Amino acid sequence: MFDLNVEGRELFSLSFGDIVPYFSVYTGALAAFVIIFILIAIFSLPERQMNIAFGGDAYYAKEVNVPDMRFSRFMAIACGAATLGAMVTGDIFNFTLFAVMVGITNIGIVAASGNKHVLNAAFQYGIVAMLATVPLFGGAALILATTGSLSIWVLAGAGVVPLLAKALLVLGVMGEGIAPLYIGKAEIIRAQGAPYVLMIHFSSLLLFLRVIEIVLVI
Repeated sequence: MFDLNVEGRELFSLSFGDIVPYFSVYTGALAAFVIIFILIAIFSLPERQMNIAFGGDAYYAKEVNVPDMRFSRFMAIACGAATLGAMVTGDIFNFTLFAVMVGITNIGIVAASGNKHVLNAAFQYGIVAMLATVPLFGGAALILATTGSLSIWVLAGAGVVPLLAKALLVLGVMGEGIAPLYIGKAEIIRAQGAPYVLMIHFSSLLLFLRVIEIVLVI
């Protein structure tokens, strides 16, 4: 499979039957970025947001609730771990599971916010993430039904995966990663706690990059 242009040179592979976790130049670079962001989430201190009164010079800093920030940091680390799993797995079903975990932890990162607008946006994103499991798992089920395998290693370059299954995978990841929906409900990123909130953007981007690699390879 490493003769495909999207992958680049093989760095590592470990065979478990037909399921083969692997690192190419492409997936290795994605995994390295995830590890860096996990370390940032572990060692960084939370921001303190500033509110500015329009029409004047008044401003004040919001108080940081330490227990809430600890929860947000834990969820950001969990989100990073789920994203890392999605980057290194060689199995399409495992990829869908990790994608769902990313969707859950993305909502968890801002769950401790006391801002009603943030919580309302998070609730709506949660509904989208739940609905996205239908095309996500539906795509994996369709691949298994038509090819008899969910191994990226086995399916690479075979050209037997239906276009509909690939489209369902991409649609499911778009819902779990919630990245395309930011323009509609941007309130979710107003939750204090950067860099933890940044993990929402980062995990969504990495999931999308990985699913594009998968659909091109299989």
